[in-house]
Amino acid sequence: MERNNAIWLLLGLAGMLRVLPSVAQPVVAQPVVAQPVVAQPVAAQPVAAQAGAAPADSVRKADLFAADAPLSFTLAAQMKVVVDDRTMPKADSLATRHPAELTWQDASGELQPLPVALMVRGNFRRNQTNCAFPPLYIDFPKKKAKSTPFAGQNKLKLVTHCQGDEYVVREYLVYKVYNLVTPYSYRARMARVTYVDSLQKRPNETRWGFLIEDEDNVAKRNGMRETKTTVQTSEVDSLNMATMAVFEFMIGNIDWSVPYRHNVRLMAVRGDESPKIIPYDFDHSVLVDAPYASLPDEDGRTYRGALYPGWLMKRVFNRYNELKPAIYSLYESDKRLTRSYVKQATRHLDKFYALINNPAQVKAYFFNGDTGGKLFASFN
Repeated sequence: MERNNAIWLLLGLAGMLRVLPSVAQPVVAQPVVAQPVVAQPVAAQPVAAQAGAAPADSVRKADLFAADAPLSFTLAAQMKVVVDDRTMPKADSLATRHPAELTWQDASGELQPLPVALMVRGNFRRNQTNCAFPPLYIDFPKKKAKSTPFAGQNKLKLVTHCQGDEYVVREYLVYKVYNLVTPYSYRARMARVTYVDSLQKRPNETRWGFLIEDEDNVAKRNGMRETKTTVQTSEVDSLNMATMAVFEFMIGNIDWSVPYRHNVRLMAVRGDESPKIIPYDFDHSVLVDAPYASLPDEDGRTYRGALYPGWLMKRVFNRYNELKPAIYSLYESDKRLTRSYVKQATRHLDKFYALINNPAQVKAYFFNGDTGGKLFASFN
């Protein structure tokens, strides 16, 4: 056994040195009228996409998700077994744990190994028909990770290349856009990941992926805790809910639900207050445009939030108008994207901005069901 482990380790390190980085069913809800509740201000978190990769050690003493430069590391495991593990467990906690080794380079250039466990995750993307390479959890050993860039992390989601590297970058940028909008959002960190099969049953490959911040970290930095209470859309903090629903409208995503807790988390400071909603998983959005995505409607947008007073929606739209240059900059400055996609993305955003600045269009999309136009009256 010790000899096999030694061989596994050598193969993993060899793969790291040999492989050079290369460029790579929604639930439909009917609108409901919501009474505004006390809402917290929406704060921005400026970010800037960067194309170059940085050694993981460069952020050893910092928050893993505070930097934008991509990480670079190797995952060595029986990778063919991992990739072929597509059986859906009854719960994530029952998923098969695959022993692996994560190798990263410290500031001096030395390769540092860290034992981890990999678990296949997801629902739609777990299916082999939809993704050639499944999304993963990386489970870090708390004590052994203490002096590494992954200190303090427990189990992180790794979004993998599924059907192509550019779709990874596209979804990552959607997370970065929402970070600009509000701190009630998941942060993400790009990574160049080299996958090494310790039994050499799969070729080594280096692909784009990104890590997603753990929900406990999201709650902690916002002074909240996750709540498991079932709520309706109208019971969520009004400003937060409207901000999120408009965001999903902007990117063209209907793959979420508050009552069914689908692709969202609910968090609150206390159990008796209106919770805030934090969305994730944007691969079905029109903006990402994954091959398997189902479009919300013929023009790519459906508003699935509650009906709110015009003054509140105008406040939300003003926020997005303020952020327009920063949002466009994320796409225009990212060299990992093809130029044709950048044009496609900006055209999609252009239509959104034209719509939210046209009162007639706003009324048609966001106030459907507003009897007598009483709610819309305060928009102007």
